[in-house]
Amino acid sequence: VDIDSLIVTAADREAPYLLCLSRVCADKGQHTAIEVARRAGLRLVLAGKVEQTHDGHAYFRDHVEPYIDGRNVTYLPNVCGTDKARLLAEAAALLAPITWEEPFGLYMAEAMASGTPAIAFRRGAAPELIESGVTGFVVDDVDEMVDAVGRASDVDPIVCARVARARFSPHVMAAGYVRRYREALVPDLRAHAQPVLSA
Repeated sequence: VDIDSLIVTAADREAPYLLCLSRVCADKGQHTAIEVARRAGLRLVLAGKVEQTHDGHAYFRDHVEPYIDGRNVTYLPNVCGTDKARLLAEAAALLAPITWEEPFGLYMAEAMASGTPAIAFRRGAAPELIESGVTGFVVDDVDEMVDAVGRASDVDPIVCARVARARFSPHVMAAGYVRRYREALVPDLRAHAQPVLSA
């Protein structure tokens, strides 16, 4: 995560909103985010490009676009830079109702590094990314996700950001790779070591 491009600030208390920031497709579950926001009584901001496939366009047309009204559900097709940083930091929570075994989820790490709790379904790497109650919540269904939205304000944004930044910064990632490379090389070096002959 490019932590230098992110900010940490208090959520927008006057006009709280939930955020779903990812490419728009069935895998990311924006239709579920819409349902969760409606049931939680909060505004939803959908941000991300529609997946440029037949299925992606059909999903957006049939399951997302009908609910975009600019009031309860807002859609931002392209967000970046300081706008993205502010959008992440001021959200009450990031929703990740994923329907596939997502191998990482950069947007979840970005939200947590901004002090915003991530609430995700228990799929793919989500349980490894989110520290429950500290950086967000991992849930099993829509009811649990709605409940977690109600507990999102219990997550301390400063602690959330500190924990996420300690795990997902470029420095930490690079150090992890170096450690793994060294671990992988050690057996190889031992195999090629020359035996010491006694005189």
